[in-house]
Amino acid sequence: MNTLRKKLLLAAGNWFLRPVISVLCKSLKIEYKNYTQVESLMNSGQNFIIAFWHGKMLLPWYIFRDRSYTALISRSKDGNLLANLLHSWNYRLIRGSSRDGSKEAFNKSSEAAAEGNTLLITPDGPTGPPHKMKAGAVIISQRNNIPIILLGIGYSEYYSLKSWDKFMIPKPFSKAVCVFSDPAIIEKNDDRDKTDLEIKMCEELLQKIDKEAEDIVKYN
Repeated sequence: MNTLRKKLLLAAGNWFLRPVISVLCKSLKIEYKNYTQVESLMNSGQNFIIAFWHGKMLLPWYIFRDRSYTALISRSKDGNLLANLLHSWNYRLIRGSSRDGSKEAFNKSSEAAAEGNTLLITPDGPTGPPHKMKAGAVIISQRNNIPIILLGIGYSEYYSLKSWDKFMIPKPFSKAVCVFSDPAIIEKNDDRDKTDLEIKMCEELLQKIDKEAEDIVKYN
């Protein structure tokens, strides 16, 4: 009975998730900063990588829905719910994480980038530490010579879950701010120290623009 109940709850969750999230996100007053850079890449047909923190991923997934972009999602139970939502939003899905299927997921992500696909990645997922960047996004940018764009998110009002990432759900009709970094291509090199430095610089920049988004929505 417990197994059946779990399956029914999961099925109900999958059925309700998309309409509820869609209505919620449509109600938000979204302000974009530096979005013209993203538009220029999209209009030119150039693929790219967008990286944002795991705890604020709800809005970015919604913003870039229905563009057939590629999403890297964990194989966890929570990842299954997210995968079903993103599939309904026409994302191409790659399943894997730093703990489970990491090499396969990385290779598939790199292949997708080489084939001209745009990737959306949460670089501190799926288990943290929060706001600490793993290497995947930077190395995929390096290997495939494609730009990486960092995305900071701020919500004026939100619920925060008791999860490792303090996952944020914006309240209906609240304000959200999206701050995009300039596109950057991480130059190829064989020096691990230089690559580690690039990862650290991206991490610090994402932390900076995330704070900028929070300050804009807080004080404006």
